[in-house]
Amino acid sequence: MSLGLAGCLTQPLPAIMLAVIVALLFPPAGAAGHHRWVAAAPFPTAEPSMRHVWRWFGPVDKVTIADARQAGAQGIVTALHHVANGAVWTPVEIAKRQREVATLPGGASSGLAWEVVESLPVSEAVKTQTGVFRDHFAAYRTSLEHLASAGIEVVCYNFMPVLDWTRTDLAWRVAHGGTTMRFDLVAFAAFDIHVLKRPGAAESFDAALVEAAAERFAALTEAERDTLARSVSAGLPGSAEHWSLDGLRTQLGLYGAIDADRLRRNLVDFLSEVVPTAERLGLRLCCHPDDPPFPLLGLPRVMSTEADYAAVLAAVDSPANGVTLCTGSLGARPDNDLPGMIERLGGRIHFLHLRNVTRETTGTPCTFHEAEHLDGDTDMVAVIAAVVREEKRRAAQGREDAQIPMRPDHGQDILDDLVRGAQPGYPAIGRLKGLAELRGVERALR
Repeated sequence: MSLGLAGCLTQPLPAIMLAVIVALLFPPAGAAGHHRWVAAAPFPTAEPSMRHVWRWFGPVDKVTIADARQAGAQGIVTALHHVANGAVWTPVEIAKRQREVATLPGGASSGLAWEVVESLPVSEAVKTQTGVFRDHFAAYRTSLEHLASAGIEVVCYNFMPVLDWTRTDLAWRVAHGGTTMRFDLVAFAAFDIHVLKRPGAAESFDAALVEAAAERFAALTEAERDTLARSVSAGLPGSAEHWSLDGLRTQLGLYGAIDADRLRRNLVDFLSEVVPTAERLGLRLCCHPDDPPFPLLGLPRVMSTEADYAAVLAAVDSPANGVTLCTGSLGARPDNDLPGMIERLGGRIHFLHLRNVTRETTGTPCTFHEAEHLDGDTDMVAVIAAVVREEKRRAAQGREDAQIPMRPDHGQDILDDLVRGAQPGYPAIGRLKGLAELRGVERALR
């Protein structure tokens, strides 16, 4: 029997189906001068909405600019991944990447622009304040000048020592048959103690975890041990830097005298050097949190909690010194109140990464995997509601940045993603699904 639309809407709908229906009925309004990927919404609103952006790793990315456009992206997040950390981003290279973003494979206009930098990397020399770190300060300021001249205003970075985001499995099979990224605390301890063989590693974990790690390592084949090592040392997506085990040991040695207080001082020193330039140019710098948000390999991590952010924002108190609020990174700690952080830090949030994680063990540190965007331990509806309130406050204040750029961060590999072989965590269909869900929640709340 045919129910018709009215009858269908009286039946329970899965979250993804409801999100997609809402998103299609009420598409986002595009900012003036930017590509509109769908017809105008039937009920226009003057309220700001999140700017839906999409991460792209350049021409080598197996998810293309055409894919991003079809997914509903309004702008692109990218970087000059091939340029060494500490080097200047030249106007020629920036303009080349802008042309690549603006052009479809056949030569037609994509209607998209490079809107957010992720990331302009901070070198290990700067983080440790060794070697040519002062030259790298100067190079960073010059790169900011060049980005501002190109019309790019939001610049994301992180201050994680040696390794950036860290996972033990880049393609962990989930119940529906797709794959996702996972951080397994036992596997990580096995890597630290038995593969890397870091001096004093066993003292970093409790006795039960040390025993479990020994059993896990003994059960791994040589191929599985190699895969674990490659997964842990993968580092920043798209980065020109990748560590061998010997290289990783060397880098760890540079942090022997650097504790959390010293690393935080080095971060404040870096910001004191570059934020005045950013403020003069009208740029918004935004620090990405530690991922995962707890110490690893005996290294300190200093951007893992609300208190960490509050301290750094107060130390260099400028609107150009802001936050990349990543709900997936911060959500791996049960003590991070994400909606509350948006309320309290909202005026300094310049970039949003919306994704979810499921914590499989209690406490900090923990084992977790990347969940679907509306599942997991983070209440994504509450998060987006807090973002909506912040954007309304900004609009009422007349702020030019009332619309906060947001990208659907990561995604599970599903359907054709499983054979595409894209950058781990950045599938086409998994992110499209996440964007549809997030857009639907946002439109329903507005």
